Amino acid sequence: MVIETRRLYLRHLTNDDFSSIMEILGDSRTMYAYEHPFSKEEGMNWLNDQLNRYEKYGFGLWAVILKSTGKLIGQCGITMQNAGDREVYEVGYLFNRSYWHKGYAIEAALACRNYAFDTLLAEEVCSIIRVNNLASINTAIRNGMLARGQITKHYYGMDMPHIVFSISRNEYKKLTN
Repeated sequence: MVIETRRLYLRHLTNDDFSSIMEILGDSRTMYAYEHPFSKEEGMNWLNDQLNRYEKYGFGLWAVILKSTGKLIGQCGITMQNAGDREVYEVGYLFNRSYWHKGYAIEAALACRNYAFDTLLAEEVCSIIRVNNLASINTAIRNGMLARGQITKHYYGMDMPHIVFSISRNEYKKLTN
């Protein structure tokens, strides 16, 4: 286990999580911000990317486990992302649609933000969110982040505008003191 909250714990993903991950990545309604559900090959690449991040950085997206059932209900964690002209710590989250609107995303995202500042000693933590992803935008705002700019990511043959939300260490200290 990497992080524990009141209702959740976050741990490293493993190859045994593939079917649960594909319930999320393979769902077209969940993956609307990516413009398509992932194939099994894309899902395996996604999982391998997380495993490689653990090796390279010691962190990545983690499995979000609901304590009451032991079920993997999503992914949340910290990744290094390009935010235009710089590399940043990003809190990212993606949950099984069956568990939306229950407060799990913000519970996990807050814990990951705190981990980035308290354990990784980040000076700034971001969430980079596609402009049409209102649920994720609201989660970033509830995570104490402010919109700081916009970048365009090129993905799946398309230009996708994204908003860069962030919170600085000083802002974090004010929130948590």
